[in-house]
Amino acid sequence: MKKIKIAIPATVANLVCGFDILGMALNDPYDIMELELIDEPVININHTDGYGLPEEADKNVAGVALQAFIKDYGKQVGFNVIVHKNIKPGSGLGSSAAGSAGAVVAANHLLNDHFSKEDLVRFAMNGEKLATGVKHADNVAPCIYGGITLVRSVFPLDIISLAAPDLFVTVVHPQIEVKTSDARQILRKEVQLKNAIKQWGNIAGLVAGILKNDIPLIGRSLEDVIIEPVRSILIPGFDEVKNNSKQAGALGGGISGSGPSIFMLSENETIAKQIEMVMVDIYTAIGIEYKTYVTTINSQGVKILSSE
Repeated sequence: MKKIKIAIPATVANLVCGFDILGMALNDPYDIMELELIDEPVININHTDGYGLPEEADKNVAGVALQAFIKDYGKQVGFNVIVHKNIKPGSGLGSSAAGSAGAVVAANHLLNDHFSKEDLVRFAMNGEKLATGVKHADNVAPCIYGGITLVRSVFPLDIISLAAPDLFVTVVHPQIEVKTSDARQILRKEVQLKNAIKQWGNIAGLVAGILKNDIPLIGRSLEDVIIEPVRSILIPGFDEVKNNSKQAGALGGGISGSGPSIFMLSENETIAKQIEMVMVDIYTAIGIEYKTYVTTINSQGVKILSSE
């Protein structure tokens, strides 16, 4: 193969209580990326979207991830990259992760799957560091593995893939930008022990609920007493969306990544669409433009659309 075209899923990081350790891949929205393997040791990047992202390899998340990939590969190769971005930067839906993860997954397929998925996460984390200042894997891991992933450790990297429950996801993306780097800076440096204990219980409960497919337990565990109370102040209408969505039948939910997108989990599509209308009503009343998605959990991760 010399060319490949892929679809790269958006991701929801943290899953409310699992800050920097839990992530989930979505079926919508998704980016499209095309890679061509070339003999010249260069990385050429072209964006077809209008987001104004840098195209120099060392300033682009896909470029930085590919540089780490090529360094470990140890042979003279290069890539032409075309990015059709549908996951808006700064949305909280893993836009930078999609670029980083998609590039290395596609490159790996072109080179006969030389590296493991864990290796690909390690390369993609370089793109996340460029975007956010931190090498975190809670977006790139589900993007590469699919479904829901638990990042037990980053150094050394230890990723556990969890079987995703059959749930629907409703997302609203208020058309404001919250940069991950800014959202990290406002977090408290110290946590009260009683809050830490409550958070640990929720994380354990959420993972247990996912493994046992215990939907009520998943719902009870979707509580964050550390990050959400601070970050939610950056998102107009957050409390109203969360409270009204739960009244409409949502299991629970919260901030997607660092925001401003908000996600809610539901047991069926009917409830998920009712929650979408709740979100529409709130942001229409506030007067902030928005985009909504009613989707499901992506169990595959990056998908190959064509290759030649």
